[in-house]
Amino acid sequence: MPPRQDKMEITGLLLLVVVAQSFAMPLSSLEETDEWLLAEKYLRRFYNLRAGLQGTPTHRSSDAMQAKVREMQSFFNLQVTGSLDTNTLELMSMARCGVPDVGEYNHFPRHLKWQNTNVTFRIVNYTPDLMKADVDRAIHNALNIWADVTPLTFKKLHEGKADIMIAFGTKEHGDFNPFDGPDGLLAHAYPPGRDIGGDTHFDEDEHWSIDSDAYNLFLVATHEFGHALGLSHSSDPGALMYPIYSYSQGYPLSEDDITGIQALYGPNPNDSKVKPKPDAPNKCDPMLSFDAVTELRGETIIFKDRFYWRLHPQFAEPEQTLIKSTWPSLPNKVDAAYEYPEKDMLISLTNFHIFPGIRMWALNGYSLVEGYPKYIHKLGLPKTVRRVDAAVYIPDTGKTLLFSEEQFWSYDEKTNTMDSGFPRSIEMDFPGMGDEVDAALYKYGYLHFFHEHTQFEYSYSARKVIQIVRTNSFLNC
Repeated sequence: MPPRQDKMEITGLLLLVVVAQSFAMPLSSLEETDEWLLAEKYLRRFYNLRAGLQGTPTHRSSDAMQAKVREMQSFFNLQVTGSLDTNTLELMSMARCGVPDVGEYNHFPRHLKWQNTNVTFRIVNYTPDLMKADVDRAIHNALNIWADVTPLTFKKLHEGKADIMIAFGTKEHGDFNPFDGPDGLLAHAYPPGRDIGGDTHFDEDEHWSIDSDAYNLFLVATHEFGHALGLSHSSDPGALMYPIYSYSQGYPLSEDDITGIQALYGPNPNDSKVKPKPDAPNKCDPMLSFDAVTELRGETIIFKDRFYWRLHPQFAEPEQTLIKSTWPSLPNKVDAAYEYPEKDMLISLTNFHIFPGIRMWALNGYSLVEGYPKYIHKLGLPKTVRRVDAAVYIPDTGKTLLFSEEQFWSYDEKTNTMDSGFPRSIEMDFPGMGDEVDAALYKYGYLHFFHEHTQFEYSYSARKVIQIVRTNSFLNC
């Protein structure tokens, strides 16, 4: 038996990502000067680039500018070049927290903490995007996430000055730290202390939700309260305190988050339970569903939330890893994936559910290929398609099937065109399957369709379902 490798060997990788337009500006629409002005503004705000640069060619190549670009690239685990490549500009355009990334450049001292364990909070005003009860619940649940792992308790005040004053505002909102309108800075918070210390502000120009339809208030609030309790940003892409917004379900704290907050306050003395690995799905949960499944160089890759399982035919147990530990520049969630072995490529798609816009990401090994991301609609997928639920490549036909809601499309990989006569009905073309697909895989002449906790093994040649089993049987459960 060959020795087990610590990392997958990936030589060519192409990823298609369904991304909200708010998350990333199409770089092709930015003039070069605008790109440098964007970078200058970003580095001033988050990496303490000294004021005075004007975005001119002379200053663009300055040691100070390049040093800050390298610092930012290092923080986000990008290739450190000191130049504004596509990946760097793409990340600078993503929706994020308004607190600086580098602790020593923060506007306040580090390692501040509340001296009392009973912290008060007050909601000064409410967003019209949500019902008052939904805001109260999101704030309450966000604070409880931190209370569960520390000795802290939180008491709500209805008037007067609280330790943490929570407010929604736009642009300049009274703290000389203005917001920038929709889809940029989502919120910010101040560390423990007097006056403005602990205060947490949300940008009312954003659209807030209790799910994935817009920016999730619970997730953003939990992140910001981490700052209000004394935490800085984390460079761990799996951490809640990572500065870039990403929607995910399940327990939000990573081990990095828990270690950080307990370094300040200690563990919860009333909690004797050993907490499970944060946010890690249980492979033998009978109700487990998959986000995406694909083959990759002889292995099976199964995506779920921020994680993926890797199944090697010579090893009995699947290996679970964070998506961002392998592909740090990608979103935390993959909604569809397939392998195109003729070009040694992996295709993945992610839906962000905020605004329409499906984009392709191409990776060579672990690095994004220059010129990407690109919009997938240019391949011929109608712009009315707002999400892709599953994708699978059929090597016998050279076609890739793309599933969206109750329909599917066929893409010819050799001619790089969409086939005519589509979309077609999933239920009509795959009898016995139902009308929705969460993930799909082609293996040994059979299509494996996954929907919720059920797996359908479908004979592509006989055009019928051969057997129906639980989804997690693929994980040896």
